[in-house]
Amino acid sequence: MALKHLFERFEEWRAANERLVLGTVYETAGSTYSKQGSRVLIDGEGNYQGLVSGGCLEGDLAAHAAAVLASSEPRPVCYDMRGEHDILFGTGVGCDGMLKVLLQPLLDSRSDPWAPLARMAELAMGEETTLCAVVVDGDRSMIGRTVFGDDVPEGLEPGLNKLDDSSCEVLVYALCPIPRLLVLGAGVDAAPLVEFAERLGWRVTVCDHRRSYLERGDLGPAEELIELRPEQLAGRVELSGWDACVVMSHHLASDRSYLAALANRPIPWVGVLGPKARRERLLNELGDGVGDLKDRLRGPVGLDIGANDPASIALSIMAELTEHYAKRISY
Repeated sequence: MALKHLFERFEEWRAANERLVLGTVYETAGSTYSKQGSRVLIDGEGNYQGLVSGGCLEGDLAAHAAAVLASSEPRPVCYDMRGEHDILFGTGVGCDGMLKVLLQPLLDSRSDPWAPLARMAELAMGEETTLCAVVVDGDRSMIGRTVFGDDVPEGLEPGLNKLDDSSCEVLVYALCPIPRLLVLGAGVDAAPLVEFAERLGWRVTVCDHRRSYLERGDLGPAEELIELRPEQLAGRVELSGWDACVVMSHHLASDRSYLAALANRPIPWVGVLGPKARRERLLNELGDGVGDLKDRLRGPVGLDIGANDPASIALSIMAELTEHYAKRISY
């Protein structure tokens, strides 16, 4: 489940002053649905946002979360579904894996009652990847202690670590910013792209010079809609901090202006709609202004899945983009 949606639900529950438990996967073995650093948020009624399994363990985790809220003390929970262990545990999941989850109450600190998730949400809205370290086992007084960035002790590596002269185990993992997608063009085929991207946990901004397109009503999942002419892009939008951009105005001159603004900008993935010949024409027309776009520009954009309508084209684009982003942030 995307962190964007987990943080959005956190804000809703925090505004309602709900009692909450944060679950973090800190160790896995064999075949598991989630890996180290995956999170789930559980409220006092057993409702949850995020997944650490395919839904088969969350009900039991909710029961443990109720106990955590009752005691106000964090606790580690282990699910071993390997061979005979699964039979004894009684899940019948058949995943043949093991995972350990730390459950932390989020109302156990007078100075910062929503720590550490409030800080995670703040960092995820930024542009930099930050290291996070959390004590997951060992000294009971230390379990759940969480630090970020420069406060992470030197010498700790991503994964499980043993603190020097201590029985404490510490999970270190990278907290990546919520990915951001810039969509240049608000035609009707932009709507499914915006919807799919948001469902996958992306923050989306759409730009277009046609106000009627932006006000059509089907771009609701976008975080921001900006009315501007293509030649105004560089002056109106900060072109750093984006993970991807799709140029889809369906107008050759407009696409060319957008691409000119994107040349030599730190956006690692840029896609343009249309056949390969159109992409080559745009690059040739940019001339010396093409910069490094030739190496970054995908066109035709999207995986070749036989897409031939707005929804399937949007699916192909997000499939390619998801694959690219997953490889870029892997550690």
